[in-house]
Amino acid sequence: MAGPNSHHETRLMALSKERGIIRARDLEGIDVPRVYLKRLVDDGRLIQLDRGLYADPDYAPPSEGSIAEVIRRRPDAVVCLLTALRLHELTTQNPFEVWIMIDRTARKPAIKYPPIRVIRGSGDALTEGIEILSVDGINVQVTNPAKAVADCFKHRSKIGIDVAVEALRDAWQKKKATMDELHRYAKIDRVARVIQPYLESLI
Repeated sequence: MAGPNSHHETRLMALSKERGIIRARDLEGIDVPRVYLKRLVDDGRLIQLDRGLYADPDYAPPSEGSIAEVIRRRPDAVVCLLTALRLHELTTQNPFEVWIMIDRTARKPAIKYPPIRVIRGSGDALTEGIEILSVDGINVQVTNPAKAVADCFKHRSKIGIDVAVEALRDAWQKKKATMDELHRYAKIDRVARVIQPYLESLI
């Protein structure tokens, strides 16, 4: 006959399978003491993602779920660069990190999981070209297609010029950005001269 320990562990593992990611406070709803989280982590049956955040070792969160999780913790962040491109379907890249932009003077988010990549911005480069998308039920600030492309050229040393050019071509071919929009955000990001030859190749 299974003892109380086995019963608690079974209920906890069932919850992790059901939800993917669980928080320590979730255990109150299934009447399992929090000490079992540490026991299952020590046994390798759960992994600790962050403080109070646990998951099945095989759990791979969907990209949208990862984005929503980051924005829940940092609502002022703007999803940008590779993650924005992915949301707009403008890249073949599948970034492991969630790329976000915050004010240059703001404190870096203390988020261990999902993994994040932080870009600093200020003025119009931070506040212009933002739209609100619903991602996994959360309202998320995301750079629009033209701004995302301009940002890629601005940060080409981080993501590679080939990725920036691919995003530009996709945005133009899929009619997600006009030439005027691309020019506008390139000026805001101070990459108008860099992007100009690539814009000319589209016409």
